[in-house]
Amino acid sequence: MEAAKNHFFSDMGVMLGRSMRHITRSMDTIITVTIMPIAFMLLFVYVFGGAIQTGTDNYVNYLLPGILLIAIASGISYTAFRLFTDVQRGIFERFHTMPISRSTLLWGHVLTSLLSNAMSVAVIILVALVMGFRSPAGILPWLAVAGILFLFTLALTWVAAIAGLSAKSVDGASAFSYPIIFLPFISSAFVPTESMPPVVRAFADNQPVTSIVEAIRSLLSGQPVGNEIWAALAWCVGITLVAYFFAMRVYKKRV
Repeated sequence: MEAAKNHFFSDMGVMLGRSMRHITRSMDTIITVTIMPIAFMLLFVYVFGGAIQTGTDNYVNYLLPGILLIAIASGISYTAFRLFTDVQRGIFERFHTMPISRSTLLWGHVLTSLLSNAMSVAVIILVALVMGFRSPAGILPWLAVAGILFLFTLALTWVAAIAGLSAKSVDGASAFSYPIIFLPFISSAFVPTESMPPVVRAFADNQPVTSIVEAIRSLLSGQPVGNEIWAALAWCVGITLVAYFFAMRVYKKRV
């Protein structure tokens, strides 16, 4: 049993190293993922920020949680693309002829998504600090924020795995991320939901991004989190479990 575990983790390390080399050799992937969210942050803070009433004097503090979620949603489209490319090139079939744990092929892409998105999030936070973002939160709230972002990335990565394994074209593999990127715009990420029409507000208040944004915003501002953090965790864990189940089913059928 111990040998099997060691074999699994060593194989997963090899697959992770392979995927990460693709990232490091093509840094334009991370650059592309960070440019759009940073552009949104610059646009909303310096162009629209003065006209948006959020009840805070520092709009970048209000805006940052939503920008981080947009960055993650943009980043996971590349996970779907890399998975689709491996399937189309027969990479999985080649590895399956070798004595390695089959699930490590998929986990290598998942872990790569977590690491690459963490890099993008770190870059965006640094830019936000330059723009005036400040947080009174201590180490524990920051760790809680990191945990929520980790779970959100993991959830969307398994959704990306479904798209990457089942898509018929490159465009189909990455197109699924567009609605996810759009979700923060119909949430409390940019403006309070109280300013929205009733129907739009009902959707915004009951979709996952609003709960996640509110939980992160409260943690970073040092305010009581309330029930938002439990709603955020429930959304992230629920999406992860459902997406993982279907991703593994598609993986077994496809390869």
